[in-house]
Amino acid sequence: MDEKVAVVCGGRSAEREISLKTGKAIYKALKSSNIDVIQLDPQADNFHQILKETEIDVAFIALHGRYGEDGTIQGLFEIEDIPYTGSGVLASALAMDKVISKKLFKQEEICTPTFEVLNKNNWQNKDENLVEKLVDNLGLPLVVKPALEGSSLGLSIVDKAEDIINAIDTAFEYDTEILIEEYIDGKEITVGVLGNQELLILPIIEIKPKEGIYDFTAKYTKGMTEFIIPAQIDEEVYRESEKMAYKAYKELKCCGMARVDLILSTNGKPYVLEVNTIPGMTETSLLPQASKAAGIEFTELVIKILEYALE
Repeated sequence: MDEKVAVVCGGRSAEREISLKTGKAIYKALKSSNIDVIQLDPQADNFHQILKETEIDVAFIALHGRYGEDGTIQGLFEIEDIPYTGSGVLASALAMDKVISKKLFKQEEICTPTFEVLNKNNWQNKDENLVEKLVDNLGLPLVVKPALEGSSLGLSIVDKAEDIINAIDTAFEYDTEILIEEYIDGKEITVGVLGNQELLILPIIEIKPKEGIYDFTAKYTKGMTEFIIPAQIDEEVYRESEKMAYKAYKELKCCGMARVDLILSTNGKPYVLEVNTIPGMTETSLLPQASKAAGIEFTELVIKILEYALE
């Protein structure tokens, strides 16, 4: 590959530190392949100046969360006419907004947990009748999370009605709009997808936290979660989960790569939770693990994603 690559990582979201780890792993992989590569952080004051002066041919976006996974940085590269990895502006924005993406899933008959949306402006008085309605409509336990955050930041699973207000307040620390959804008891799985038009569905991973839920700590603390590849689930359920992931990816108009997170109910019904358009890309992250199980080593995966950006 002769193109000059900029690995764009860091940024100013709550997931900055994870992004820096992702960027470092990608940079190292490209460097080992003798590719002309630099590392850029949008947080730097002179980011735009460096971007113009270095005359890069393609950007490998390794940003997580706001301003990187939500269509913002994609829009900048569109204006600068610089090819970039992953999904475009629209798909990135849709997937990042859990409320909008879940509405789209419902419209396209992609099974997703029943949910309610709450805006911060409507929550100032902490209406206890609203809490009662949430329990009536969705039951207990409930899942409460911000609409626009990743890495399970601000997420709570609530077992008791009296704890709902605290969970809502916690979610509102991260966003002005939050999602409250029914809790589906079952197995957490994730499906990696690669490609633009012709898609490669990677082996499904079953996620088993050793304690509690698969939250920020369980995701990023070594040894706290067991990953089973391929997931030990019924073959029919496995195929249905692949189909759901494929459809979610297509309906959101994703490109390059994504990771579709699902939960299987106790009777084996898959529910799509969300789509991550810029999943973690350290060598131990889920997408690289799934790729490795498919015979694609980390460096090969990184180059493949770059090639998708240049198609």
